[in-house]
Amino acid sequence: MSALKDQLHSDLTTSMKARDALRTSTLRMVLTAITNAEVSGKEVRELSDDDVLTVLGAEAKKRREAAQAFADGNRPELAEKETAEAAILAEYLPAQLTADEIAAVVSAAVESAGAAGEGMKAMGKVMGIVSPQVKGKADGGAVAAEVKRQLGA
Repeated sequence: MSALKDQLHSDLTTSMKARDALRTSTLRMVLTAITNAEVSGKEVRELSDDDVLTVLGAEAKKRREAAQAFADGNRPELAEKETAEAAILAEYLPAQLTADEIAAVVSAAVESAGAAGEGMKAMGKVMGIVSPQVKGKADGGAVAAEVKRQLGA
């Protein structure tokens, strides 16, 4: 079992003993998502820490999007719950990159790919270099927007 999954299980036990309903339900939800990822596909497999981080990131993104949708729909109590769940999940994710840090990574990738004057034709090449470096540390949409900006789209 991955170390991160072990940590989630032990934190679940702790939150249950502390009768922390929000943390307990959030951790149960994410452990269910991890189990679903393990059994999806043709054969059952044990997820690595990187795979668990990917699932955690996806679940956190769902919570942020749901919170925004509830806020737009004038449902502040539901938006608050989703935001609280996202905050709990964020505790297990690596620190997110700032916009300046993303810009620095992208400009280094543009330079190393030699894509400075190629425009949008080089987007795939640059994203191929940037994506592994920022995986789990930055939202893909923000990275893609920065790549487009630097390539002059």
